[in-house]
Amino acid sequence: MKNYIPIPESKVAKTSFEKFCKSVKTTLGMDLFKGLGLSLREFFSKKVTIHYPAQHIPLSPRYRAVHSLQRLLESGNERCIGCGLCEKICTSNCIRIITHKGDDERKKIDSYTINFGRCIYCGLCAEVCPELAIVMGGRFENASEVRSQFGGKNELLKPLQEAKEHRQQEFLGFGSVSADADVRLKPTPIVWDKPESKIDSDANAIESSQSKQTESEKEVGNV
Repeated sequence: MKNYIPIPESKVAKTSFEKFCKSVKTTLGMDLFKGLGLSLREFFSKKVTIHYPAQHIPLSPRYRAVHSLQRLLESGNERCIGCGLCEKICTSNCIRIITHKGDDERKKIDSYTINFGRCIYCGLCAEVCPELAIVMGGRFENASEVRSQFGGKNELLKPLQEAKEHRQQEFLGFGSVSADADVRLKPTPIVWDKPESKIDSDANAIESSQSKQTESEKEVGNV
């Protein structure tokens, strides 16, 4: 049998005198003054009430609300290349993309819809996008009277003038380009950027190493 520790029960007031004494103790005890002190301290503390919807609290850059389709700055062209990665990785199966091949042999987006009634706003579509075309926005006021609320391309796509005038706010959450990306970017070594003498010396070194390796293999085979 386990060693249970009995908890003493509080004495229940039965007579009228005991009930009167308990009431006086509760009224004039420290609990009343502790509650009054807490109320008085909060009364003179800093106000934290937000008068919604007239006022809004600032949202974090990582806040995940209704999506946005970004445009390229200056040109205003759509960033989405129609690769379909966001549609494939969507765990809620709520993204649908319809594309066609244009005259320039590139994909053109005919329809891009998101069922906000099924979307769980996990942000996987924004993380997997190679062009940062779809990002999580800050529009959290998305109430609807229907369960299947669809958002189309025209609703999600940023305005053209906003991108051309550089007023489009870039996504700063996970997967975004870092502020020092230009400094950290390293050029890819390309053969035709080297001088001809350097290319010839590198080719000769590779040829000599290959010939030595072939001779060593022949010696091993003869043994």
